[in-house]
Amino acid sequence: MEWSNKSVVTEFILLGLSSSWELQLFFFFVFSVFYGAAVLGNLLIILTVITDSRLHSPMYFLLGNLSFIDVCQATFATPKMIADFLNEHKTITFEGCMTQIFFLHVFGGSEMILLVGMAYDRYIAICKPLHYMTIMSHRVCTVLVAVSWTIGTLHSASHLAFTVNLPFCGPNQVDNFFCDLPLVIKLACLDAYFLEIMVLINSGLLSLICFILLLISYTVILITVRHRSSKGTSKALSTLSAHVTVVVLFFGPILFIYIWPFDSFPIDKFISVCFTVFTPFLNPIIYTLRNEEVKAAMRKLRNRFLSSWSPEQNSRVCFFWFLLIFPRHLLDF
Repeated sequence: MEWSNKSVVTEFILLGLSSSWELQLFFFFVFSVFYGAAVLGNLLIILTVITDSRLHSPMYFLLGNLSFIDVCQATFATPKMIADFLNEHKTITFEGCMTQIFFLHVFGGSEMILLVGMAYDRYIAICKPLHYMTIMSHRVCTVLVAVSWTIGTLHSASHLAFTVNLPFCGPNQVDNFFCDLPLVIKLACLDAYFLEIMVLINSGLLSLICFILLLISYTVILITVRHRSSKGTSKALSTLSAHVTVVVLFFGPILFIYIWPFDSFPIDKFISVCFTVFTPFLNPIIYTLRNEEVKAAMRKLRNRFLSSWSPEQNSRVCFFWFLLIFPRHLLDF
């Protein structure tokens, strides 16, 4: 893409989460741990789904793709945020700012559609179990993933198409740790009311439609589950609780931001942290906390590595595994 910036602004200043040096050092260590755990946890799920043949099913195929999006979601801005905690001047180039906006909406839009696809998978599995493998074929799963990425990319490109051409003639301070579209548009030297409406319709409408579809699908599933056996109900509710929790964690911050996209609130930065750091960190924990199949596959994967490595290597792997598994035991407790 050829950047066509017609403004005098060549870089933006990111105000970050705090101006206190002590707090920035604290945030540096805290977010380094959360980011590392988010990436490692999601990569562990991807590796487990790929290597264990018992997890080669539509549900886990979609889960593996969700984990991949979460890795991307956690990586588009968090490493720079962590590095900026140690820098006095937190700046980002115009091109870097536009890139962050692009990837934020690509990954966010893709995850919305993928969550709808996962809800559809659970609907077929619970409401039409005899036709599950016929309807949810590998081709259908691949199409769902492809559609999610396509819609996410088109959704993001529609934002970027007008943002790169906005005139920025002076103000260049973004009151966040990454370039968020509503905050950047407010810095443009023109009446951005029409652009604000476009952003509200584009992002807000997509978020609202996906959220309503998810509510409808899970409501139908829960009504269906009530008429099943207690054993089947327990297992279905355990799976659904994980899905619903992830949906709430993901759509809660998004809906809050895009209900009032161009009004600033003190909680906005916390919501941004939840969306980019905490949600990717919590998703692997939520999906493995009550899923015995995934936990058994992870133990099998761990034992396979331990049996093939030296004692010194085993001790390092055990420590690494402890860091990944320990948060789940805390939640269980």
